[in-house]
Amino acid sequence: MNLLERVVVYAESVVDGEVIACKKHIAACRRFLNDVEKLADASCPLIFDSDELYRFFKWAAMFKHTKGVVAGQRIDLTDFQLFIIANIFCWKHKDTGARRFRKAYIQLARKNAKSQLLALITSYSCFLSEEQEECYIAGWGREQSSIVYNEIASQIRGCGLLKGKYTDSYGRITHLKSGSVIQPLSKESRKTGDGKNPSIAVIDEYHVHETSEIYDVLISGMVARKNPLIVIITTAGFDLSRPCFTEYQYVSSIIDDNSPIENDEYFVMICELDPEDDINDESVWVKANPIVATYEEGMNFLRSELKAARDVPEKMRSFLTKNMNKWVDMKENGYMPMDKWRACGVDEMPDLTGIDCYVGVDLSKKIDLTSVSFEFSLVDGRFAVKSHSFLPEDTLAEKRQTDKVPYDLWVRDGWITATPGAVVDYRFIRSYIEREAAEHGWRIKEICYDPYAATQFAQDMESDGYTIVEIRQGVRTLSEPSKNFREMVLAGRVVHDKNPVLTWAMGNAVEKIDHNENIMLDKEHSTDRIDPAAALINAHARAMTVEKAESVYERRGLRKL
Repeated sequence: MNLLERVVVYAESVVDGEVIACKKHIAACRRFLNDVEKLADASCPLIFDSDELYRFFKWAAMFKHTKGVVAGQRIDLTDFQLFIIANIFCWKHKDTGARRFRKAYIQLARKNAKSQLLALITSYSCFLSEEQEECYIAGWGREQSSIVYNEIASQIRGCGLLKGKYTDSYGRITHLKSGSVIQPLSKESRKTGDGKNPSIAVIDEYHVHETSEIYDVLISGMVARKNPLIVIITTAGFDLSRPCFTEYQYVSSIIDDNSPIENDEYFVMICELDPEDDINDESVWVKANPIVATYEEGMNFLRSELKAARDVPEKMRSFLTKNMNKWVDMKENGYMPMDKWRACGVDEMPDLTGIDCYVGVDLSKKIDLTSVSFEFSLVDGRFAVKSHSFLPEDTLAEKRQTDKVPYDLWVRDGWITATPGAVVDYRFIRSYIEREAAEHGWRIKEICYDPYAATQFAQDMESDGYTIVEIRQGVRTLSEPSKNFREMVLAGRVVHDKNPVLTWAMGNAVEKIDHNENIMLDKEHSTDRIDPAAALINAHARAMTVEKAESVYERRGLRKL
């Protein structure tokens, strides 16, 4: 069986279900097989260069594995790796001979030989091209950029046939015959990269990149190249605001048969768990791990990672993103699984007239975002929550720039009140609480406040006839309500009105954990504002307590007097 036949058989096995794969992996194989069928038509503008595939296969076999259980053995490309290479390098335009694919997006779970494959792609392009190539490896930081570069250096140093054919100095590999170079870059290069003329650009672990600056600089420099290639390779991430998730959504639509989006110059390979898959089902792990899950040591590694995630729930985010390749909207040490939070959102809130309401207040600094949250204990055991925030009108434009969120739109849509002047006048908060309660018939039981900078506010509210409860800001007070509120969200027992400010704050919130595994929201290490979420936990500290007390009475068949 020649190499092309081997790739075709692999793609057919994936499509037919003989090889377990996710839906997007299957779609990539179906796309390939459809293209192979088109080759029989004389009008097809593409050719498949089998000789190129053979050259790459032989190139890879010159090197040895540098890590893992096969370290020291010759590299023998797996069918999965061969499929990727066949697509990227072998589809060519019949009239020009240039490669069809100018971009490639590859998303794999960790430990699936991503760095090794990138190293082979880069060194092959540098050493065997007839042109003078500029090959750049771009991570967000210098350390990340050096991972693939070091893999390349290790591979070529161990290959006797390449001795004397290159130099490796000052963080730059140069092929002596062609003058082609391989160089790692990092985010600092966004300032100096405009002068580069890359032919091959590798964007490593794109999910870590906070902006698309490096990508933009490199792709703009490829304009003059006849045969450019940019390869994005990454695991899934946990911040859906970063450019990688936007790219992930776009490339997913390219291989979606039901999407009108087409891009014949973009190769896509995504290996992930499908939405309906159970992470406890070992048979589906291969969907995200087409290499790791094919040998026992790899499966044992995944079992160990899952056990750690079960034992310490805070590690589950890492397991889902790094090992199962699932996008999870949750920061490191993040407090709330955001997919579960969003699932609790409704377009129409239940009728809250006459329902007991607990008000949580987080006054923060007068020049910053100040928030008030309302929590209602419903008769069916759920909690309904609402939130509103306040920001000084004079600082609105500045805060919009520094916090990089659309405060002006949130003011326009009524989620935030812009108060006159440069500081928040707490009288606006008092008026807002009173007005909302009167207008909607809410029965305010308690106002729960963080005592920091709130003494006068609490006294004023108490003088208005409200019951005031001080919520001390420490793990002894906040751990139980913080855990309980998250449990309610996970169980689908919270309902909210899709307030974008509260959702933003909930996504920003990270937790602080002490040695007894008590938790609380960590304002100090939350990079963005969490005031609406903190106010909500203040409210829940009391709403939860009363709800539990009433449940005890109900279980005992007693009626409260």
